[in-house]
Amino acid sequence: MTRTTADPARTGIRLDAPAPGWAIDADVVVVGSGVAGLTAALRCTAAGLATVVVTKARLDDGSTRWAQGGIAAALGEGDTPEQHLDDTLVAGAGLCDEAAVRTLVTEGPDAVRRLIATGAHFDTDDSGAISLTREGGHHRRRIAHAGGDATGAEISRALVEAVRERAVRTIENALVLDLLRDEDGRTAGITLHVMGEGQHDGVGAVHAPAVVLATGGMGQVFSATTNPAVSTGDGVALALRAGAEISDLEFVQFHPTVLFLGADSEGQQPLVSEAVRGEGAHLVDATGTRFMLGQHELAELAPRDIVAKAITRQMQAHGTEHMYLDARHFGARMWEQRFPTILAACRAHGIDPVTEPIPVAPAAHYASGGVRTDLHGRTTVPGLYACGEVACTGVHGANRLASNSLLEGLVFAERIAADIAAGGPARVDSAARGAGAGEDAPVCPLLAPEARIQIQRIMTRGAGVLRSADSLAEAAARLEAIRSDADGPDARKAAEPGVDAWETTNLLLVARVLVAAAAAREETRGCHWREDRPDRDDADWRRHLVVRVTPDRTLDVLRTDSADFPPTVLDAPREP
Repeated sequence: MTRTTADPARTGIRLDAPAPGWAIDADVVVVGSGVAGLTAALRCTAAGLATVVVTKARLDDGSTRWAQGGIAAALGEGDTPEQHLDDTLVAGAGLCDEAAVRTLVTEGPDAVRRLIATGAHFDTDDSGAISLTREGGHHRRRIAHAGGDATGAEISRALVEAVRERAVRTIENALVLDLLRDEDGRTAGITLHVMGEGQHDGVGAVHAPAVVLATGGMGQVFSATTNPAVSTGDGVALALRAGAEISDLEFVQFHPTVLFLGADSEGQQPLVSEAVRGEGAHLVDATGTRFMLGQHELAELAPRDIVAKAITRQMQAHGTEHMYLDARHFGARMWEQRFPTILAACRAHGIDPVTEPIPVAPAAHYASGGVRTDLHGRTTVPGLYACGEVACTGVHGANRLASNSLLEGLVFAERIAADIAAGGPARVDSAARGAGAGEDAPVCPLLAPEARIQIQRIMTRGAGVLRSADSLAEAAARLEAIRSDADGPDARKAAEPGVDAWETTNLLLVARVLVAAAAAREETRGCHWREDRPDRDDADWRRHLVVRVTPDRTLDVLRTDSADFPPTVLDAPREP
């Protein structure tokens, strides 16, 4: 791709917010408290670095807690990292970075063992070995799980306990606002707003030469999602305003089997884990006919994009709003022991999976793209790192392989901590701290909180499972109209600073980038499904799209020259 450079100290944009009224100093600030954030914080603390964890709600309120299926790693007899690599590359539809995947699968097993040593308890068989199951796209049983279908909750519990035992400094109920940078454009910390229950009140700052974004996903940009309410794309939006590059944001994975609560249901929806299909559940239509047979060699265990598309096609063909997942043959005992969380969620909504099929439909689940990093988690802004769902490491390509997400957060968080401990960013001195803190940067006007529902409905209609040039053009125009209301020549009065306005403004920026990338990619690949461009086009589109925000807040969409990621630092090799 053609690269242009700009003075990084002059490209920053900031949210409209009060100046920080308090500040603390650290060596590292980690934003987010899922598997990626807490792992990074624990490893940095163990290396003797003064570490602060900032999290939007409580320490255990992120997306990790909601993960049901498990964590994938070559832990079973006969399985190998090479086989895990092959399954990951197939799922990624030609856009995985093979070096990143190889890093994931080779370092993954030991990373899981270290997680167990930290205190996480996985389900075991009668011999005491870790129980392993299968999920879509995997040719072997390599998914370790805990509490049957409560893997994320167990991992979160163990990491939160470890953070508290090691007395890592934490700031809960705090929304990150913007990146602080020195006069040379290097990271110097963050600004944040504590929402009344933390250690400080109002807007403050954490000064640190290294910032690790582990803020999770952006599922709340759509009307229906498996993501919790805190997943509003704050990390991606912060990185964009700071001048970082975002890649592959068009590849949003829609989980095929989400409990259908009605056509008008919005917000977080109950997930029915892929592990249910891994244990033998069948996808059927209203007549009880299985429709995945013959569509893929793995039938119901095909990669998620294939299953989501098949369900959507069946819904269109039958004129219905959902299909069914039939696991009545499991019996009550298996449901109660293997999937107690899902069983309880279904019954809470009036569905008993023991006696009836579960109505399911796709919903936004996971962002395969995000803030572009190298193999050490370094972004294109010096001192700014990213890991977990907020990052684009190159592991997932055009479609994430099931249960690779927890492993990716674990492996790359450890790599980030090692890089920082090895002397990545230098400590910020007091003279540099105030420079480039953002007071003179262009201000991004805020949206009224009620625009949030508008954005979500626009995105669901125009950039959901099914996309086309027309639907994306309409979505872009409607998003631009919302932006103009607050930021155009005929702008109305911008909203007052506050959490709801900041989140909504973040959602709009993320939505604009996603739609721009989806419109630019004129093919169907992985979880990006263009009705008007139904074929995969390797000749022209086995490429990555990289998006930046210019100082005047327009979007700069670039296409790479090959399927390889360019380095995050100009002229630097993408080393393992």
